[in-house]
Amino acid sequence: MIRKHSATLHGHRTSFTLEDEFWAELKAIATARAIPLAALISEIDDSRAADSNLSSALRLHVLAWLKNSR
Repeated sequence: MIRKHSATLHGHRTSFTLEDEFWAELKAIATARAIPLAALISEIDDSRAADSNLSSALRLHVLAWLKNSR
């Protein structure tokens, strides 16, 4: 199921939608890296292209993480 989530990035509240599976993987990545989930989301947001949206950037980050962990 796709759900709306929100986070505070650089003092501003933002929302994004993600499927439950991507959300679970993001939490697992944050745990594996021993960083807060909000820090991971902020890091991904900071590194995404200006013309991409946060939801897509989060999904692509999960995909890259999983591909690199093989």
